[in-house]
Amino acid sequence: MSNDRNPYEIINDIITQVKKVIVGKDEVLKLIMTGILAKGNILFEDVPGLGKTMMVRAFSQAMGLDFKRIQFTPDLLPADITGISIFNIKEQEFVFKPGPLFTNLLLADEINRATPKTQSALLEAMQEKTVTVDGVTRTLTEPFLVLATQNPLEYEGTFALPEAQLDRFLLKLEVGYPSHESEIQILRNRIQRQREEFNLDKVASLNDVLHLQELVEKVVVDDVILTYIVNLVKETREHNQIAVGASPRGSLGLVQASKAWAFIHGRDFVNPQDVQDVFISTIKHRIILRSGDLLSGVTVETLLGEILRKVTAPRIE
Repeated sequence: MSNDRNPYEIINDIITQVKKVIVGKDEVLKLIMTGILAKGNILFEDVPGLGKTMMVRAFSQAMGLDFKRIQFTPDLLPADITGISIFNIKEQEFVFKPGPLFTNLLLADEINRATPKTQSALLEAMQEKTVTVDGVTRTLTEPFLVLATQNPLEYEGTFALPEAQLDRFLLKLEVGYPSHESEIQILRNRIQRQREEFNLDKVASLNDVLHLQELVEKVVVDDVILTYIVNLVKETREHNQIAVGASPRGSLGLVQASKAWAFIHGRDFVNPQDVQDVFISTIKHRIILRSGDLLSGVTVETLLGEILRKVTAPRIE
């Protein structure tokens, strides 16, 4: 990162570029930026056609990061994403051909259309940032992040993601339908481009992103904030309508997401509002409702909202 560039200006430049093609989704864009700066994987769950793929591609262009996309299908094999060893007749040895996992931003499109065996092949890469093929472990280039989309489970031909894999996603987001005016602007933008593809200015580099991630790690989290986070997560384990609460990985994720959210908003410390702003997106995919409450129409978001109101936030002097 050049010395004359303010890190907050770089973040603003990235989001400004993305907003040239993504209209009316400022909160979602900030949450995606939060996930990237916190080194966290992101899961989108929504109906097709809302621009999730476009969002990820736009961020990769604005940040100058390598981008690959995998369309998950029921016949996709683990080797299709990790890569394979091919025998080179001339050299009389096996040569590794890297799969699409070897990138910076990986879009795993419709991840829950693949079988659990293929979904689980992502686990090592998501958690350890490595890929093991034929007994050889290879380290992925930093940054490496998985941004996955999944269709709602009631759609035909989908498989539920294993809880262990869900827990590896820092954030779970919904894009939602655009407003009336935003949808009109989306149509105008497409007419003005005169083509489906788009090209955004590169306003950051790979080294910029790595440095921003380092700065996020240095954001201060006071002990009273840590206590608040643990109290919130503990409440998910003790709530009478929640069968399985969030694990300590959820607490760690909430710390990282809160630090990145604070940094995006120009602060080098976390306040209670930061925690509250990212709490639902960080925790909702890590808990399981009791079957009776699930059938009665109670939503995870409603229960987490109750927890936020119940647990007293600390006062920061």
